[in-house]
Amino acid sequence: MKKLTLLLLIFSLLMSCKTENTHSKKGNFIVDDLGNRFYFEQKPQRIISLAPNLTEMIYDLKLEKYLVGNTIYCDFPEEAKHVEKVGDMLTFNFEKIVTLKPDLIFITVEGNTKETYDKFKELGLRIFVSNPRNYEGIKKTYQDIGKIFSVNTESTLKNWDSTINRIKNGSKNFNKTAMFIVQLTPLMIAGPNTFLNEYLNFCGLKNIAYDSPLNYPIFNREEVIKRNPDFIIIPTSDNDSADKMISIYPEWKTLKAIKNKKIIYVNNNLFLRPGPKFVKAVENLFNQVLQLEERVQHH
Repeated sequence: MKKLTLLLLIFSLLMSCKTENTHSKKGNFIVDDLGNRFYFEQKPQRIISLAPNLTEMIYDLKLEKYLVGNTIYCDFPEEAKHVEKVGDMLTFNFEKIVTLKPDLIFITVEGNTKETYDKFKELGLRIFVSNPRNYEGIKKTYQDIGKIFSVNTESTLKNWDSTINRIKNGSKNFNKTAMFIVQLTPLMIAGPNTFLNEYLNFCGLKNIAYDSPLNYPIFNREEVIKRNPDFIIIPTSDNDSADKMISIYPEWKTLKAIKNKKIIYVNNNLFLRPGPKFVKAVENLFNQVLQLEERVQHH
């Protein structure tokens, strides 16, 4: 869970949005999620990705031949493990990055820090910032990377949309509530303005933290009892989390989700990376919710 929390730490890039020097440049441009405008007269030849979700997009778009560096957390697909590692998501070997001579570095708002961004700027490196906070944001990032390399993403995005629409139609009568746990102690759950919240919404579940002003609020344990979720979703790589949860919060035994055995374990790597596997994760959650709902109807 610690690694998970680290990956979900929020670092705001509070900075003025600067645009590249554009006079004398004509033609198509791409705007990153900080509002920086980029012109690409030719494809970048050497890129570095500083987040697992961006690395997955690069592979999904079959652009891995341009990838010269990534982070220790970039472990999917398997080949991504063998790319030169330049740090984790918070600390980087800037010397190594410079020696790799990247002509473009991809970073995220929620995973990387403003200090990292400033340091890259200082070193004169070209940085493309992504902030895929929801499904639309994931599509934009995927499309942006595609555009930079002149890869058409239209049919992929259409397939994603049709899967999401099918699931939304199939789940519109569920009318159940859910809590998506990010960390057990202190209790951190997914708030409304997140891609984790969209997993719930697309599967017909209402987030119990729907009214939180925070992306990942630290939630009051008594408030959970008051809001009494029908489902609890836990990203984990082991299945002992239900027992662990009850040992930490024994008063939760009365929750509908626990009494009705509606605890859903989801895979960390599948669910916590806002990338090309997002749609697969929505399908996975929908199928588990559907199974549990059908089980109840048959009893």
